Amino acid sequence: MEIKIGDKVRFLNAVGGGEVVRYISKDLVGVLDEDGFETPVQVRECVLIERGNKSPQTTANTSQKPSTKEFFMQPPVVEEKEIEPIETKEGEVLNVYLAYLPVDVKHIQECAYECYLLNDSNYYLSVNIMSKRENGWVSRYCGVIEPNIKAFVEEVDKSHLNEIERLTVQFIAFKQGKPFAQKNAISVDLKIDTVKFYKLHSFRENDFFDEEALLFPLVEKDVACHQLAISQAEIQAAMNSKATPAPQQPIARKRIEKPVIEVDLHVNQLLDTTRGMENAELLNYQLDKFREVMEANKMKKGQKIVFIHGKGEGVLRNAILKELKSKYKECYVQDASFREYGFGATQVTIR
Repeated sequence: MEIKIGDKVRFLNAVGGGEVVRYISKDLVGVLDEDGFETPVQVRECVLIERGNKSPQTTANTSQKPSTKEFFMQPPVVEEKEIEPIETKEGEVLNVYLAYLPVDVKHIQECAYECYLLNDSNYYLSVNIMSKRENGWVSRYCGVIEPNIKAFVEEVDKSHLNEIERLTVQFIAFKQGKPFAQKNAISVDLKIDTVKFYKLHSFRENDFFDEEALLFPLVEKDVACHQLAISQAEIQAAMNSKATPAPQQPIARKRIEKPVIEVDLHVNQLLDTTRGMENAELLNYQLDKFREVMEANKMKKGQKIVFIHGKGEGVLRNAILKELKSKYKECYVQDASFREYGFGATQVTIR
């Protein structure tokens, strides 16, 4: 990510940010905050919020000496050269994600969330992010995102989470000044379960942030992950078309998969309060819930159950595995999907 003079940035691992006013060295920039103080910051510690639109200006009277304040506050006039984005072999296919990070992870029940759009590709993206309202759609972000960058979109307050329950992300991929493989224009309909924002285990380790994040894939390997629903008008138009239907092929009968049962064994999900309870009592309560679910489903062959126990010190996980080996030997046991549950879940398949 190329940081330029005039760009608005925020600090990655500290509170604050401002406008980049000069390059102190190759890897160090001066960031001017709203109080007029310049802070030297390493480039890799800056997160781009907004591209600046400053152009170099020449002073009409070169003999006029700037004031002391102007000398220290104004960045030197530097002729900027457009630097071509670095491309990777993997970046020739589109991988685009929407990510949410809690502003204060220690107060996740009350804090706001930062939203980022992750462009993991060699293409520029002309993006429009919209949210559904009763009387239509509202654009929440509109702009061009550079290749291989995570762009800040907005900060969503806890009280406004209901506004992002249904989002549509539209974008066109292109390159500047060079030939490129054409990509289809993409419109992705995303339905967000906002209950996940209240659960700490919903935020997981990822390849894009040092912090745990709630990640929603939009496009992976050029394929949209959430297709828009087909409208009734489009269905009727297809039925009335004069195109000759293709010969029907026999449809292979597929086994109907039972929906996966998710059981969250975190004590704060099972009990309203743990006041006065010892660790042993809490563990027994969690195991009782585990046994209750297993007994209720032990005759349902093919049923998959995911027990979310968290990483912790592994006490609950080891106790569950011990019971599975002794009482439910016929069941197939494995770690649950890391993509869905991280490291803290075990999947049981009834056989």
